[in-house]
Amino acid sequence: MIAEIEKLMKDDVAGDPISGIKWTRRTGEKVSRQLRRVGIWVSAGTVRRLLKKVDFHLHVNRKTISSTRSPERDRQFKCIRRARSRFEHKRLPVISVDSKKREMIGRFKNPGAKWAKAATPVNDHDFRSDALGVAVSYGVYDIAANRGYVFVGTSHDTSEFAGDALALWWQREGANRYPHADRILILADCGGSNGNRVAAWKCALQEKLCDALGLQVTVAHYPSGASKWNPIEHRLFSEISKNWAGQPLTSYETMLKYIRTTKTKQGLSVRATILKRHYATGQKPDAQQLSRLNVRRHRTLPAWNYTVASLGRM
Repeated sequence: MIAEIEKLMKDDVAGDPISGIKWTRRTGEKVSRQLRRVGIWVSAGTVRRLLKKVDFHLHVNRKTISSTRSPERDRQFKCIRRARSRFEHKRLPVISVDSKKREMIGRFKNPGAKWAKAATPVNDHDFRSDALGVAVSYGVYDIAANRGYVFVGTSHDTSEFAGDALALWWQREGANRYPHADRILILADCGGSNGNRVAAWKCALQEKLCDALGLQVTVAHYPSGASKWNPIEHRLFSEISKNWAGQPLTSYETMLKYIRTTKTKQGLSVRATILKRHYATGQKPDAQQLSRLNVRRHRTLPAWNYTVASLGRM
């Protein structure tokens, strides 16, 4: 049976030269129909089970080709690896941060599927005017502890919002988990509220973490087009998306519930808090804030690697 299936599809097979995984454009129904023509009666479901036995799998397009590949990409990955190694060796906190996509609160379709006796009815259009509000999530993922903390805002994703989220994370979790730490490593993307070129982001770190909490903050940014390597993406946000797949986020409490109940076999646990403060967009640091910045850029790729500390510390 298996030999017949492989012979039938020999001209429609593709595969990964590294892992050996194979895939085909033909569906189980098409293979089943063609087998009947040669006297083999088997259902489409059985065909799919047999295909798995010979390493065929369903595949979708994967966004792995970067259109903005930086010439210094590999060098920066090595910098990040070395920085992580230094901090982890000294048992200092290494956290990965990012903003999750903006969600509308209400009866809106959420991608994915769930097991149920009937489909959940949702709005036929995603109009902002029909939403009860918007949710902007900023996540903090503690790599060593495998713990996530998501702060859900109700206005905008700004550098001040990111700074408040980080300060709250340290006060509620970080300081207790790392009682002797006075330094922290942050892994972040190049864009958004924590972008490497955003002055407001550095000011938020200066004021809310360094000056207020006495921390020295080292930041390493992933190069443009490499955000999917940021640990928070595949270790926290993807798991949250799986947990609420196919579930309309009908209220802020519903959203928080799904975030808090996200778990994995590897021991991931997640906390969530709502921040109802309004964060205005377009706010830029004034001259006084910029004059208080104490930023030391590293020798290697200084645009992506730097340390912020309270005045007089560096």
